[in-house]
Amino acid sequence: MPAPCNLVVLLSGTGSNLQAMIDQFRHADSLVRIRAVISNRADAPGLVRAANAGIETRVLEHAGYQGRGAFDEALMALIDGFEPSLVALAGFMRILSPGFVRHYHGRLLNIHPSLLPRYKGLHTHRRALEAGDAEHGCSVHFVTEELDGGPLVVQAAVAIAAEDTPDTLAQRVHAQEHRIYPLAIDWFAQGRLGLTPTGVVLDGHPLPASGHLIRP
Repeated sequence: MPAPCNLVVLLSGTGSNLQAMIDQFRHADSLVRIRAVISNRADAPGLVRAANAGIETRVLEHAGYQGRGAFDEALMALIDGFEPSLVALAGFMRILSPGFVRHYHGRLLNIHPSLLPRYKGLHTHRRALEAGDAEHGCSVHFVTEELDGGPLVVQAAVAIAAEDTPDTLAQRVHAQEHRIYPLAIDWFAQGRLGLTPTGVVLDGHPLPASGHLIRP
């Protein structure tokens, strides 16, 4: 049986994806251990979710550091104190330095609210509606130095209805985020998922560039 997977979660906001992880991995037979939740905002509601679940929390406010590099060095030291097997970005609203990304190469995941490579960055739901897309969704990917451009692990698609607004579309996409992020983390914890020099591998087989795609 694989060793337990120590997970550190970084967030800046409400922590709804964190809650999905807590709900998924709270069982005694889960390989995932959420060791800590770290935020760059002391008022992030996600910290309350973590505390309520008995998870250690830390706050590292970026305003106290001169430059992104100094903040990321302090953040790495804080994360590494929890001996993480995997680090998950869950609404962490900071652009990470190349040094940070390289330090966690192959063990740093992110969730993004679009079917990457479409709509990197912000306001993805509005942009999908304005483009007249038939479907939208979310993506879990390994983090690289390219913003929202790392190798894809799993995507979930949702159909766009004629009456959709950014808010209604966001609600359905969030439901899929809460489904696929714990799934990808569980794959990693079981030793099924990895990042190789040639791309993402699941169960010993290379994934396509679009990752594992889930449709309704």
